[in-house]
Amino acid sequence: MKNIVNELITFVEKSDLSDKLKAMFKNAIQNTFTTTIKITDRDDAFVLTGDIPAMWLRDSSAQIRPLFYIDSKDADELIKKVIKRQWFSIEKDTYANAFNETGDDSKWTHDDITDFDSPWVWERKYELDSVAYMFQLLHMYYEKTKDATIIDEHISKWMEVLVDQLILEQNHEKSPYRFERPNPWAPSDSLRESNMGTSVGVTGMSWSGFRPSDDSCELQYLIPANAFTVVSLNKTVEMLEEINFANTELIEKMKKLSKEINDGIEKYGLIKNEQFGEIFAYEVDGLGNQIFMDDANVPSLLSLPYLGYTSKEDEVYLNTRKAVLSEMNPYFYEGSVAKGVGSPHTPERYIWHIALSIQLMTSTDKEEIDQILKWFETTDADTNLLHEGFDVDNPYKFTREWFSWSNSMFCEAILTYLGKKIIKK
Repeated sequence: MKNIVNELITFVEKSDLSDKLKAMFKNAIQNTFTTTIKITDRDDAFVLTGDIPAMWLRDSSAQIRPLFYIDSKDADELIKKVIKRQWFSIEKDTYANAFNETGDDSKWTHDDITDFDSPWVWERKYELDSVAYMFQLLHMYYEKTKDATIIDEHISKWMEVLVDQLILEQNHEKSPYRFERPNPWAPSDSLRESNMGTSVGVTGMSWSGFRPSDDSCELQYLIPANAFTVVSLNKTVEMLEEINFANTELIEKMKKLSKEINDGIEKYGLIKNEQFGEIFAYEVDGLGNQIFMDDANVPSLLSLPYLGYTSKEDEVYLNTRKAVLSEMNPYFYEGSVAKGVGSPHTPERYIWHIALSIQLMTSTDKEEIDQILKWFETTDADTNLLHEGFDVDNPYKFTREWFSWSNSMFCEAILTYLGKKIIKK
């Protein structure tokens, strides 16, 4: 499938970027579109995350982002096939985060104790961002193509199921979802305190069991994921109204849900900090407890403008950004090679290429952007590929040699730097 991205490779090769960055872009984008995407006998596209034999709803959405910069029917068709696969998968289990290519009962582990099991599910960690990514991919495809046929009877049905689930999870006590991983590698590998997670109050926000890192939330209202959900719902509403979608009741439910979540963020999700001013919390519980940190995985606090929730110039975002890129964030690391945001998912003092990509795309500071480009050049361990986390003092120590989400995020960061825009009709 590498031919599908040749025009982007040519675009980058004609730029004034260094030869090293050009080589990295070419290798990273070809790697994604030649090693991770398989057209199945259902004529949909299964998107392997990389070195794990499963398809994540989140990762697959991010992996194909470069296609939105390509004005071609082939690109449009491939996006449509990925959408088709996502919505085929979600009907198997609306709480799952990752799925198998076939119903062969492959699992991350067969030890998980949960209330439902499907042979199509690789892992059943409920992550709010997974749902937001699915809605985002739908509305982005429509904005690119104006192809209203994407909202067929099947997707219409499961959109409503997912919206009802988001509403149900505004009061998690009513939820059927249970998850426990016996003998986890770390407490974050299972829901904390109980198989329903930690205690919460009703806030208007929607509950999430796990972060986009696949680590469990410490407090169950994940602010970046709720913010992303607000954006995805609002954009989907715009799409449905434009195509005169028949189910107006669903549209009104989505509007109401979006407002309630956003009101919850504004009421519970802000912190007044002496050093930085008003900033966003990372997680809250609606009972008065808040956590400030940021994680490299997207959605993150650093990514809020990238997601469309705030502008790059928003005062609260700028305050939050300064805090994220400081010692106030326990996962911000600075070493002899680079500095940036890491994750409790990877070793201490490992920062992530995904976070550097987001930092570049949300920056308005040329000096900061130029520095990140130099860090890309010097932290790939001579592979011309991007990784998960790398040691801030030694980039030859890294996790995940084959991590397609990171490769695609880097490619999008380069396209953004060069002024390339997502295509919208």
